[in-house]
Amino acid sequence: MRLVQFLAFAAWAAPAAADFPGYVLVANQGDHTVTMIDAAERRAVATIPEDAVTGHELVASPDGRYAFVPVYGNSAVGMPGIDGRSILVVSLAQRAVVHTIDLGEGTRPHCIRYDQNRRRLYVTTELDRSVTVVDPFTWKILGRIPTRQSQSHMLVITRDGRTGYTANVGPGTVSVLDLAGRAPAAVIRVATHVQRIGLSSDERWVFTSDTENPRLAMIDVAARKVSSWVDLPGKGYGVAAGPLGRGIMVAIPSKGQLAWVDLGARRVTRTLNLPGTPQEILMPPRGMTAYVSCGASASVAIVDLVNWQVEAILPAGKRADGLAWAPK
Repeated sequence: MRLVQFLAFAAWAAPAAADFPGYVLVANQGDHTVTMIDAAERRAVATIPEDAVTGHELVASPDGRYAFVPVYGNSAVGMPGIDGRSILVVSLAQRAVVHTIDLGEGTRPHCIRYDQNRRRLYVTTELDRSVTVVDPFTWKILGRIPTRQSQSHMLVITRDGRTGYTANVGPGTVSVLDLAGRAPAAVIRVATHVQRIGLSSDERWVFTSDTENPRLAMIDVAARKVSSWVDLPGKGYGVAAGPLGRGIMVAIPSKGQLAWVDLGARRVTRTLNLPGTPQEILMPPRGMTAYVSCGASASVAIVDLVNWQVEAILPAGKRADGLAWAPK
């Protein structure tokens, strides 16, 4: 059985990076820029200024024409500071900001996702306790979905675009959103504080990290409650589903590590040392390579998931954070 699984794994992993051309986009908090990394060439090809504002997260349109960068402001979650109120529209061909979507008030827009099914953008708007819906073609605001919680910081959506989940930092909860009906569906209690959020490949589980204890919550999507906890080597941050539904990757900033959580065993089975403070993890379409932003070292680590090793470290900008994939 193990031989069969290995052969299937290897066959699926066979295509080289050049077979799936695209760009890795990096939001650099420290110098207010977006770095464009050519995935096939493994080098930065452009640095795009954000007009002296701070974007923490970003997403690209499926056609690779635009990137959308919410302007959060100059503060941390729950801390005083300037409240962002806009989303920058970046032309990847022109490698420049070409439009600014004004949200109408300072709401600290942060995490943004693109639903290809309904062709909608969803962005967390923390101070409004909501997720704002935007038309990615007309750049108009279409409405807001209440999360019923403060500090709704990160967002993940299902592949069919029907359901969303937000990690609400200060309340330590996860909001379940009916995206199709634009309505809140449930609030799940998790811990005192949480950070980041991810979905398993089969979408049976939602994951978020307890920021006060080194553990990862496994939330049963059907039951809408925490099913179990996975002990981590340090407090977790960014999470991403691994290939073939075999596990979850968790960034451990305090340890400078990437941890692999085996979903069957529900425990960390291996770790990998990375430079600086790993933040966010990106899995390109069908890839066997993960990209991890490393804030303190202003870089992006390329991780070979087959051999579980760092293949390359590429320079990015100061406090490299949010990542997105843009097809060529």
